[in-house]
Amino acid sequence: MIVIDARSYVPAYEQIRQQVVQQVADGSLSPGSALPTVRRLAADLGLATNTVARAYRELEADGLIRTAGRRGTTVAEAPRSPQAQAQAAAHSYLDITARLGIAVDEAIAIVAAAAHGLRDPSTAHADDGQRAAPLRPQTRPAN
Repeated sequence: MIVIDARSYVPAYEQIRQQVVQQVADGSLSPGSALPTVRRLAADLGLATNTVARAYRELEADGLIRTAGRRGTTVAEAPRSPQAQAQAAAHSYLDITARLGIAVDEAIAIVAAAAHGLRDPSTAHADDGQRAAPLRPQTRPAN
């Protein structure tokens, strides 16, 4: 819920922006949550549509919300780290291979073969002494 303090020296658009930022931060608004249309929020708050539109533009410029035309405005998804994205992809891959009846060891061998450019996963072994590239950049010791 957004409340505008008409006695405040803070402009109404900034009050809206600050309150949306706070609600996202405290979890009141979660990623994917729909926000009211500019016209609806302006009417509910007794403000000009341009005031609410400015707040939404600034929130969108900050990457906090997304406007998708007629589909409306939603809270943007929090950006995930590359490691989190890779982990999600790995879970999806294992779910798919399990549905196909492929054992985990074989699924890993398929990935290892793909990483080594091999077409036959039976020639790649998870414990062949080779290590996967590190997820984080390694720093070299100073010379």
